Amino acid sequence: MSESSTSAADGPDQAASPFRDRLAFDLDVDICVVGAGLAGLTVAREAARLGASVAVLEGRQIGWNASGHHLGTVMPGFGLPISDVIERVGLDDARELWALSKEGADYVRATATEDLIPGIKPSDGALEVSNVDVGEALIGRLQTLGEDFATEVEGWQVDRVRSVLRTGRYFHGIYYPKAFQIDGRKYVHGLAALAMRAGVRIFEETPVVSIDFSGIRKRIVTPTARLRANHIVLAGNIHLGAPLKRLSDTLLPVWRYAALTEPLGERLAESIAFPGSVVDSDGIDHFRVVDGDRLLWASPETTWNARPERLGAAVQRRVATVFPQLGKVPVAEMFGGAVGVTVHGMPQIGQLRRGLWVASGFGRQGLNTSALAGQLIARSILWGDDRWRLFSPFELVWAGGTTGRVAGHFVSLWARGASSVAGVLARYREGARAKERLREARLAEANLRAGTRGPALRRPPPSAVRPARPPAPRQIEDGEAAYPDASQESERISDGRM
Repeated sequence: MSESSTSAADGPDQAASPFRDRLAFDLDVDICVVGAGLAGLTVAREAARLGASVAVLEGRQIGWNASGHHLGTVMPGFGLPISDVIERVGLDDARELWALSKEGADYVRATATEDLIPGIKPSDGALEVSNVDVGEALIGRLQTLGEDFATEVEGWQVDRVRSVLRTGRYFHGIYYPKAFQIDGRKYVHGLAALAMRAGVRIFEETPVVSIDFSGIRKRIVTPTARLRANHIVLAGNIHLGAPLKRLSDTLLPVWRYAALTEPLGERLAESIAFPGSVVDSDGIDHFRVVDGDRLLWASPETTWNARPERLGAAVQRRVATVFPQLGKVPVAEMFGGAVGVTVHGMPQIGQLRRGLWVASGFGRQGLNTSALAGQLIARSILWGDDRWRLFSPFELVWAGGTTGRVAGHFVSLWARGASSVAGVLARYREGARAKERLREARLAEANLRAGTRGPALRRPPPSAVRPARPPAPRQIEDGEAAYPDASQESERISDGRM
């Protein structure tokens, strides 16, 4: 979703994103990229910088969908938990995949600068918070990320999390100091401008009618012209259209919505004192403060295209649930965009057949993954980099069509409901422990005032008491009685003499 710190409420800067003409003439290039989103523009820019001639075909406009409507949070990792990645591909390959995700984040940081994209305004820090009390699991994950994957992370205890997020809904947290956030809308249009500066030709309002994949030179047909290329990169989403329906059918379409509030004044700072992005461990809520006193909040999801303004009340309810002190926040604008979610939870990156590449499935993945895909595919085509094979275990899997969409919707509802129930139980247990501690403190205070002792300490069970070892028998001296009287023997024992 887009954010307000760069005037997202007024729409993209038209001066920075001029209309690109339709493809109206036949063209030959080295690489044709289908889709002018974040991944496609990154592929195009990097390939052009390496010396290739590149054309980008976009059926609508740059950044019209998910690539231009996101919160702009950039951090390492994938949508699939790292423990699942390790289980699927093993520790060594998981490390290489994680290193690629870090390279993607570094690419965005190096590109999203004020010198290259004016007004991008990056800010640092991201915090992942848990909806349940999972201290032991947090320690294990910190060790995995810090030791096995060389990622700078910090574990935050409950008190520290709640000192910056004044709500009882969150427990422990993982802080990523090197994560950051940018204006997503400015980034996608800035990336297009940088690609064009490198020599890329971008054609908007140019849908693909058909593609002939046979032969060394692939042929692409559009409504007004034809294009030939040695390599085709399919960097679209669920809107690739009929010619690429088999690829689109591997994605479950999910529409994600976000709200940008009116200025909330000092009461926002009193509730949220964390300057970066916040995301919960279940991926339900994602929010951050922009412009100092406005809140950008993404939460609702649907598996059909709904009008964003209809979801404004849902965001208001969610904000009020997490931060009751904010009440019903006034919403200035709603955003929405469709993402393609894969069945296995990882992006689709690699070569489908000779000269045909795919960079898709970035739903719930983050900006770093689209950047790593762009770099990796450009280098694979022009340098022979074969690290794309690391994604081979996550092959294309049919998402189930309409039935899969319905099932996905109910699975999402179940997951959110289960997370909500787990959170309620965690907060109930925390409240019960607090009440018990309060009761014990009051009882101790009452006993002190009354001059009586508190409840006696429980003695350990008999099995916990270690029996004393019996004294060893000694030799009887000459002339000594074999059986001295009991009082003498008792005195000897008490004096420690044998």
